[in-house]
Amino acid sequence: MKKIEWPEKTKGLLLLLLLLFVTAAFLLKEEPAYTLTTEEAREPEALGAFDAEADETGSEAAEGSEASGTEVWGTAPSGTKEETAGGSKVSPQETISLLTEDEQKQLQKEALEAAEYCRELYKDIRATEMESEGENNTFLLTREQQTAITARLGELGLVSAADNINMVNYEKVEEFYAAYQEGKDALITIFYVDPEGGMSALTFVYRKGGLQTHFTAIGWDEGGTPGIRGSGTNNLKEMKLTGKGYLIYTNEEVVAHGNLREYFRVKPLSGECRKLTETYVSGLSYVDYKLLVTDWNSSNVEEILTPGLFEDLYRIYYGENVKPEKDRIPADIYEEVMTACLPVTPEQLRQHCGYEESSRSYPYERLLPRQYPPFGEVVDYTRNADGTITLIVDGVWPDYNSDCAFTNRLLVQPQKDGSFRYLSNSIEEKELEIPVSD
Repeated sequence: MKKIEWPEKTKGLLLLLLLLFVTAAFLLKEEPAYTLTTEEAREPEALGAFDAEADETGSEAAEGSEASGTEVWGTAPSGTKEETAGGSKVSPQETISLLTEDEQKQLQKEALEAAEYCRELYKDIRATEMESEGENNTFLLTREQQTAITARLGELGLVSAADNINMVNYEKVEEFYAAYQEGKDALITIFYVDPEGGMSALTFVYRKGGLQTHFTAIGWDEGGTPGIRGSGTNNLKEMKLTGKGYLIYTNEEVVAHGNLREYFRVKPLSGECRKLTETYVSGLSYVDYKLLVTDWNSSNVEEILTPGLFEDLYRIYYGENVKPEKDRIPADIYEEVMTACLPVTPEQLRQHCGYEESSRSYPYERLLPRQYPPFGEVVDYTRNADGTITLIVDGVWPDYNSDCAFTNRLLVQPQKDGSFRYLSNSIEEKELEIPVSD
């Protein structure tokens, strides 16, 4: 019998490490379910609300208002077939598209033609140097530029939308939804103009009882030529067009950290309601403090004086984010903002907001992002004889399938210098319970 000669200790250790390396490499050899080979194909996670200047009426009975927001992009959810400019990769749980290959190619062709039709509107846009997934140049579109692009797309008879701009040719979405309600095969494509310079086409398909979206993302290649950045298909669990005009839909597979539901603002919002929303409501939260979820006025304003309120009021008042000093806010700044925005006195603030005499400062409480928060939109208003404005504000909560979860009556007092003060609030439950704020 041949005698086994064990290697020296050092050589044995190296041999053991080599063995472990080979074993690990073998275990990890399996190819991941999905890997992008070119630029990451991106799908809208939350196609934000869309709105623009329309009529200057004060009431919005049949028309709904829309949210202010920024388009969020993410990778395609699991269960999605996603293609890139360099080929395609299919997950094990491949989504079988309701569209034929030829139909999908035709949608991409139409998307490129639409982008080409708008090409001249992009050529003078100044690119800023931003590192973003390997691309140095990222467009920043103004609202005027986005409006011009959506209008140009509308000239082709296309449905188009962008943040804070009314959807163009929105009636076609209503027609699609009516056909879907009747069980008829139908499809509609909505073009979204990304504020960062891209464009996407999201096609809703209802066929043979199945409901899907098919997206095509478009970017700009060298020389200003539009190119396909990615495409994919998602199965939808449900879709609803609300009375106020929100198209709210749910993917079967929800992206990690994504919204429960996605939405478009379909029906237009009056220009005046939109302006009032942007001025007085867009910066406020329903979940971080009590200003919008409590009935209050000057007699009980102390009830809403919580630390988190200051951050948003500071941004509304100064137009920029607060910069605390060691998690403290100097008293002169804190009291200037709070007394300008609310019917409170410095004495009330010092009694209820944690004033520290030794440092003449207040504590700063940073607001943390919340998933699925509702947002407010002005749907009606009254200009009062004393110069105040009573705003009727609907709380829209797309993630809970509601375009009117609750309704506020918010009284504001504009000032000659452009600032304003919130004087009182009352809230009424409608479709959902009022959020409870700490």
